[in-house]
Amino acid sequence: CVLCGRTDDCPEKYGEKRTYVEHNLTVHYYCLKCNICKKKGASIGCVAPKCKRSYHFPCGIQKECIFQFMEDFRSYCWEHKPVQKFPDKESRGTSQCTICLDLVEQLPMYTVLKSPCCKNAWFHRECLQYQALSAGIFFFRCTVCNNKDKFQKEMLRMGIHIPEKDASWELEENAYQDLLQCYQHCDIKRCLCKKGRDYNEPDSKWEIKRCQCCGSRGTHLACSSMKSWEQNWECMECRSIFAKSGNYGKQKKRSLATSEKTDGTTCLLEEPSPKYPRQSPQSQRNFLLQTPKIMCQNNLSPCSHLELPASNRVTMSLSPLMSNRNWSLRKKHLRKQRREVSNILKELKLQVNTKTTRLNINAENIWNSALKGFRQRNFSPTNTIEIKFTNCKTRSKPDTSAASKHRFFQLLMLHLQNSSLFEGSSAKNLSLDFQAVKENLYFEAGKMIAVSLVHGGPSPGFFSKTLFNCLVYGPENVKPALEDVADVDVAQTIKMIKYANSLSSLRSTIHNCYEFLAAAGCLRPVTALCDKNMLVNDILIHHVIKRIISPLESFRQGLKTLGVLEKMQMHPDAFSSIFCHKPERLSAETICDLFTIHSSSDVNKVEGADFWMGYLQDVESGESVVTLEDILLFVTGSFSIPPIGFDPEPTIKFLHIRYPIGNRLPNCLELPI
Repeated sequence: CVLCGRTDDCPEKYGEKRTYVEHNLTVHYYCLKCNICKKKGASIGCVAPKCKRSYHFPCGIQKECIFQFMEDFRSYCWEHKPVQKFPDKESRGTSQCTICLDLVEQLPMYTVLKSPCCKNAWFHRECLQYQALSAGIFFFRCTVCNNKDKFQKEMLRMGIHIPEKDASWELEENAYQDLLQCYQHCDIKRCLCKKGRDYNEPDSKWEIKRCQCCGSRGTHLACSSMKSWEQNWECMECRSIFAKSGNYGKQKKRSLATSEKTDGTTCLLEEPSPKYPRQSPQSQRNFLLQTPKIMCQNNLSPCSHLELPASNRVTMSLSPLMSNRNWSLRKKHLRKQRREVSNILKELKLQVNTKTTRLNINAENIWNSALKGFRQRNFSPTNTIEIKFTNCKTRSKPDTSAASKHRFFQLLMLHLQNSSLFEGSSAKNLSLDFQAVKENLYFEAGKMIAVSLVHGGPSPGFFSKTLFNCLVYGPENVKPALEDVADVDVAQTIKMIKYANSLSSLRSTIHNCYEFLAAAGCLRPVTALCDKNMLVNDILIHHVIKRIISPLESFRQGLKTLGVLEKMQMHPDAFSSIFCHKPERLSAETICDLFTIHSSSDVNKVEGADFWMGYLQDVESGESVVTLEDILLFVTGSFSIPPIGFDPEPTIKFLHIRYPIGNRLPNCLELPI
């Protein structure tokens, strides 16, 4: 190379090595001489025709060259660079840079740029570049008129680099944390809550509702005589604004509401808020209840027969013999499904490696310690999990056996069943807990259930069929039932609509719960008694499914851990047996099938099996203080058989020992000969 004197042919270091035979000339591409600093390595050239200037990027900036970060990424030297044109009539002088607010001269200079969309908007080039780097391509725009397209096009032409990224304030962690703080204070003149104005207990009469307009005022439900399902409330300030604008002109008002205290005295309360200030509720009710057939749309189904309450239906009971036979067949079918699940989970467990992750668990605070463990940086669902139970008062030795893992997952599933993430009595659905949504707890719960199943823990066993079907088939393909509604008030409202026996009583019921139906988006024309069926269906879908669609999706994502949800969708019947049903009660037959007898040479295997089966039958019939669950716990550390089964499989050995020994590591029960 005639410039650097090296013979190296190293494109990544010196650029392409070119030889021009006609000129007897060899150069590296990067070894061009800079026209500014006169040193080698200038790789940028001016694109103007016949201009041979080349320069380093820093040297070009210093010499006020223009580099365009768009299209062909052109570069212009100080002589051929583009300039902004200003009308001759335009006044010259000084103005404020609309970014830094310092003075800027209104002159066509390299360091000064003018907005193409605003006549009197001037900027320092340096200020614009800082603004562009911070705002990114999505938010970089004129600071005066907010124009984006025209402004960006001109700034790119004049050499402002606008990176293709999100704004820096969008990328900052917890940037909007302050906005997540909810106002929680009762501002009613006379607050009835004995625990104070700041006390807030969700799903009770002491839950605080915020003003739907400003969000900066609140009230306890009881303090404004509101029901739990009423969503709309406006504070006095907002209502006064609406009143002045005339929006409340047609509303029926009360000045004060009275409420009886528990001691018999009467106190004055702020009037409960009108729910729909924009339109008279009476006119909406009349419209929906009396609109003729032209309002019937969406392919409403023809009128069906009136559904009677369960007490009025004629039912036929099965004979005891038939009932027992069906129950026996059902149990047999469930066992078959659980064997299928066991094989599927064993297949999924092949993903688990020998690398261990230890979780320090406080049994008295199972949820927080489990959450902390699952969120720790080194936790991976594919690692082998070891559990160390700790106690705040006493330090215990590490217990990393399978028994401690069984206990951990049992406690965790029990906590989830009784947590605020689920609602219902025995068959549960997801609830709507805004705090849990914000903290991503539904995802963590789904993840914990998936990990429990694959790592040998118990199944939840408390899902409703509706929840399970939403997870497997998608919420859009599921039809909920009245039994899925956990809220007593909502269930009562649905029953009143469902069992209305005349059109007038149906309209009266809708009139009474009008605000609830409006808030749920379930108002529909009612022209015939059969319209109640569609209305009931709308309410059920809203309350059971649409209301919790965000928690449901988050929960599904958690269940995808280790491929569990995918297998659930492939084998729905099999997985339903462990998600929607508790483990079957242990029987002598189940325990006998679970254990394999390994006898020594001086023990007759048949005699050993006879003794073992006879003993289990005695326990099952209640002739011993020991239960079958005690035996399983003694050997394996678990009260029930996990869906995946035990690893290793439980065995029995007859040995020359004095007392029975439960060896939990190999799941072996050692019995005296």
